[in-house]
Amino acid sequence: MYSATHEEILGGCTTDVYFVKTRDVLRKSGKLSTDVTAEIFARKNGVFAGLDEALLLLKGKDLAVESLREGDPFGPKETLMRIQGSYELFGTYETVLLGMLASASAWATAAKACVEAARGKPVLCFGARHVHPSIAPVMERTAVRVGGCSGASCILGAKLAGIEPVGTVPHAAVLIMGDTVDLAMAYDAVMPSGDPRIVLVDTFKDEAEESLRVSRALGDKLSGIRLDTPGERGGVTPDLVREIRYRLDMAGFSNVRIIASGGLSPERIRELDQAGADSFGVGSYISHADPIDMTMDIKEIDGEPVAKRGRLPGRMDNPRLTRVV
Repeated sequence: MYSATHEEILGGCTTDVYFVKTRDVLRKSGKLSTDVTAEIFARKNGVFAGLDEALLLLKGKDLAVESLREGDPFGPKETLMRIQGSYELFGTYETVLLGMLASASAWATAAKACVEAARGKPVLCFGARHVHPSIAPVMERTAVRVGGCSGASCILGAKLAGIEPVGTVPHAAVLIMGDTVDLAMAYDAVMPSGDPRIVLVDTFKDEAEESLRVSRALGDKLSGIRLDTPGERGGVTPDLVREIRYRLDMAGFSNVRIIASGGLSPERIRELDQAGADSFGVGSYISHADPIDMTMDIKEIDGEPVAKRGRLPGRMDNPRLTRVV
């Protein structure tokens, strides 16, 4: 596997090489232990995340660290984190710190947007298949713990978030069984009694027809049906959700929930929510969120304000920062 181990990250192997060269030059010049204040900011709005991992990098070091809390919203150029102490203790970690915060804040921001669009209905993070497996648990943990998603499908991601992973079976299982009802009955026979019976209904037949077939077969055991109609067939539309909800209610299956998935965004969640969907599985909108560019600037050296051209010297006040180290 090409992904870095925890030891390699903590050892500085994933930093940009120019920070290692900086360390060597400053050490030779007797200035590596210079007391500095560095601040991190972003160029656009977002939801702050990644703090827990960032603090692991700085754990046990004689540093003063102030930061926003995970889940705090932030604006462009707002100071998100301030680190004060010997440059030797954290300088080589600049790349790693920024990367952690940039990715986690992006995932949290995207997840939060979906959760807000769902207006209290559950949003499940199904994004693991869209990213490298080494970061899938980080992404799904962030979506739950910071973004507000109620569930995650990635086993390790859910474990790190302190919850049980959620999910039923994929289209592969339905295709191999050859019939949606046969799959539903086999699933019911094998799964523990407390596991919700949620069945995909878009594999072979009309979704409304399959929803009714499965509902009649499982009766009160059926918790919900999941719609994941591909774009080639028009995707999951508000009209489809309305029809299925109407037909299920008319047949006496008002207890059966409708779970929508497949390329969902906040806009589509709002539409499907109004049409009657009960929960939403979101993958690529969260996992493909563009990392929020983070920048770290040295703002003081030995207590004296400094800055490179184009930036303002000295600490940028932010009363929302709290001492975290």
